[in-house]
Amino acid sequence: MFELDCHLTRDGEVVVCHDEDLFRTTGQRVVVSETLYKDLPLLSPHLNLDFNPGHTTVGGTDRRIPLLKEVYDQFPDMPVNIDIKVDSEELIQKVSKLTKNYNRESITVWGNRSTAVTNKCYIENPNIHLLFSLKRVLILLVLFYTGLLPFVPLRESFYEILMPSVVLKPNRFKLRLSRTKRALVRVIDFLLMSRQMFRHLNGRGIQTYLWVLNENDEFERAFALDVTGVMTDFPTRLSQYLSDHPNLQFSIMSCAK
Repeated sequence: MFELDCHLTRDGEVVVCHDEDLFRTTGQRVVVSETLYKDLPLLSPHLNLDFNPGHTTVGGTDRRIPLLKEVYDQFPDMPVNIDIKVDSEELIQKVSKLTKNYNRESITVWGNRSTAVTNKCYIENPNIHLLFSLKRVLILLVLFYTGLLPFVPLRESFYEILMPSVVLKPNRFKLRLSRTKRALVRVIDFLLMSRQMFRHLNGRGIQTYLWVLNENDEFERAFALDVTGVMTDFPTRLSQYLSDHPNLQFSIMSCAK
């Protein structure tokens, strides 16, 4: 599965890119929504990974920012996870139309951390799988720890959250956390990383994913929690891990940021 993000250009093209401001990925101060698609700058030949500081990826010869329909054309059978990056009804409508026209509703999931955006996605096309928004994740936790979760219907079908413990690894984030904040991260990690909750969600047909995991010890912990799969910047590294552990049931999600 590909995890990607979508924005809308000034001329209404749905493009695959993480940032609305393209400075980080192109070196130019260009805003996607204010720019015609043909005028978007090329991606930088070398890009740093946010979740692995110091690691640089090298691009190929085609450095254009791709259109969503090009991804659909190139990978017709690949499941795709779409983060609708901005609160735009036009963007939601166009992503829905493209997904429906390519007959991909059953292998596509969409949403946003914002409940407002995710609700609009669901209203626009309930046939596309839905992500849990941040607010809905918090509600889910309350329901789980109060014992009410088994009795509450859920419309979402994909539960994707950060594994908080990766924030504490010095090689993964350039964060200098105080002792209090580190303790808080550990508490959040304890609450979120519940094997029982993952098993309950999986049993209800809700797929569960942890992000962004790039090291073998992180893969090992994730699969020990019985999640459906992991999101990674290094699909080849994850593939090797899974080859070394053939008994695992898994799903690979590759991040396109």
